[in-house]
Amino acid sequence: MEEFFSDIINHLEGYYNSIVDLTPKLLLAVAVVLISWFIALRVKGFADRRLKTRMHDPLLATFIANLLKAILIIIGFLFMFRVIGLTGVAQSILAGAGISAFIIGFALRDIGENFLAGILLAFKRPFSVGDIIETNGVKGKVEALNLRDTQIRSASKNIYIPNALLIKNTLINFNSDGYLLQDFTIGLEYGSDYRKALDLITEILKKDSEIVDKDYFNSAVVSGVTGNTIQINVRYWVKTDLSISEHLSEMIIKVTEALKESGFNIK
Repeated sequence: MEEFFSDIINHLEGYYNSIVDLTPKLLLAVAVVLISWFIALRVKGFADRRLKTRMHDPLLATFIANLLKAILIIIGFLFMFRVIGLTGVAQSILAGAGISAFIIGFALRDIGENFLAGILLAFKRPFSVGDIIETNGVKGKVEALNLRDTQIRSASKNIYIPNALLIKNTLINFNSDGYLLQDFTIGLEYGSDYRKALDLITEILKKDSEIVDKDYFNSAVVSGVTGNTIQINVRYWVKTDLSISEHLSEMIIKVTEALKESGFNIK
């Protein structure tokens, strides 16, 4: 029995000594990670400001700054592994070989896929910050492109879409050179004076100061017939920085009131 307790005490002393020996390394490793994180944040902020002034492209500038931050943090973790003594893990990550690297790569394949998709989006440029896009059933204003996802503002909500989905699925950009195409449909009773209605709507579009008519085609056309209703589609261009939803609402009200005053029955 005494030997049993003696073995337990010896094991506990061995564990204690191991912890004492490892504690300085752990503290140093934590310090390395914190310092690398701090440096990465400072470098990101500096690079973001300088790139935006030089590139005049906030989307790509922010993405490159985030990429630099991620690289510095990864380097910090590799140093941490070396400090602790897990040099083999660091070498496996760097070489991309071994069972551990395979497991990590398989577990994080979605993150890697979104990261590569983010690089493609940053340089292919299907959209810019402030553009109105629609993809995966979501329509909104692009706020930022991150390493893993793209931030879209829609209905006062921030929506984060994985970058890989933007690459794989259909993406609609409603902007053209800083302008946004708006459209709505209004129904008229069958047998109305359609040409007069089209001329009236066209005149309203021309009088609106917020609608862009230079080099852009604004139109009001008959788009179809549904039962006893004639469908008129109205399309026009406005500046992106305009309050889009409010202007669209005001335009629908203007057209509807003008048609009613002219004797048209709205369906």
